Amino acid sequence: MIRRCTDRDFERIYSVINDSAVAYRGVIPEDRLKTPYMSREELRHEIDEGVVFYGFEEEGEIQGVMGIQQVLDVTLIRHAYVCTARRNRGIGGKLLSHLRQMTDKPILIGTWRDASWAVRFYEGRGFKLVSE
Repeated sequence: MIRRCTDRDFERIYSVINDSAVAYRGVIPEDRLKTPYMSREELRHEIDEGVVFYGFEEEGEIQGVMGIQQVLDVTLIRHAYVCTARRNRGIGGKLLSHLRQMTDKPILIGTWRDASWAVRFYEGRGFKLVSE
């Protein structure tokens, strides 16, 4: 089930993001990889700035999250993470498909260039690189 996350989900969103971010170890610049990858303060700031999180819930617990944010004339997909133990089961694709249906504006997604799995994920769903 995909649903909009609420304030009650804050700790679970935080947990999913930081569990999933271990995949960046050895991939992104070391000065960008901290523990936790995203602090509670940073997460709160993102939400306060308009990122709305949706969660994929399975077995009564959120297993993946993805944020959507409207900025001027575009929609941003932000902070897409799936629990390490639940990867490669279609959760990210289902979340992305759900969020794509929520807008008719152009969608922009940012990810780490060296996170090749993330680039392949988005390219496999029709997105194109806009610049290096």
